[in-house]
Amino acid sequence: MIILGIDPGTAATGYGLIKKNGELKSIEYGCIKTSASLTTAERLKELNNQLNALIEKYKPDMLAVEDLFFFKNLKTAIKVSQARGVILLAAAKLNIPVFECTPLQVKQAITSYGRAEKIQVQKMVKVLLNLKEIPKPDDASDALAVAICCANSVNNRD
Repeated sequence: MIILGIDPGTAATGYGLIKKNGELKSIEYGCIKTSASLTTAERLKELNNQLNALIEKYKPDMLAVEDLFFFKNLKTAIKVSQARGVILLAAAKLNIPVFECTPLQVKQAITSYGRAEKIQVQKMVKVLLNLKEIPKPDDASDALAVAICCANSVNNRD
């Protein structure tokens, strides 16, 4: 099973693809970045285009996306929600099942502690996927953590 994990945002959306085949293996990770010079609509269109290209290339069996659970800045929350809408629509249009999880659930699944610091999660992502170094940028590491959370939470067959 191939899982595409997403850490949503309009400026930067992290993605991480993993394969669950008895064990977890990283396939690809990175960040979809959009230019601040673009309008919001153009940024969302670019996110959609790049996300669709990833889906076409890797054909994930499931898409896992971080849910908006807590926000300090309403403006940021709205932009993240817009990106989530694009992500959810892309999955729905291609009939890809979606797994949604909160940051607390991700931390719990990765470190067994729901209030873990970001660096703890990053170190565990490295260990769980047997990587040589912590994935960069942070958005990609977060997306891999979301994918791992999905892999460990969803009752699925390899």
